[in-house]
Amino acid sequence: MNPEIMFQIAAQQVQDRRARAHRDRVARTLARALRGGHGTTVESDGYVAPAVPDYVDGSFRVAGSAAEAASPVPAARTAA
Repeated sequence: MNPEIMFQIAAQQVQDRRARAHRDRVARTLARALRGGHGTTVESDGYVAPAVPDYVDGSFRVAGSAAEAASPVPAARTAA
C-alpha cells in the first residue's frame, strides 16, 4: 500500500480516537454535574424568565374555574 495512504488512514484513526475521547470526557463531566458533582456549585445570574401566557390575549388559565367545570367538552374537565 502507498505510504501516503497508510499515513492518511492512521491520521484519521487518531483523529477519531481523540474525538471519541473528547465526547466521553464531556459525557462523564455532564453525568457528574447532574449527579451533584464533587463540590461543584451552580451560581445563578439572577435572571428570572417571565411567565408565558396560556392564551393569545395575554391571559393565564385559572385552575378550577367555573367555566372549565361547566364545559361540555370532556377534555376540559379533570377526571377526579
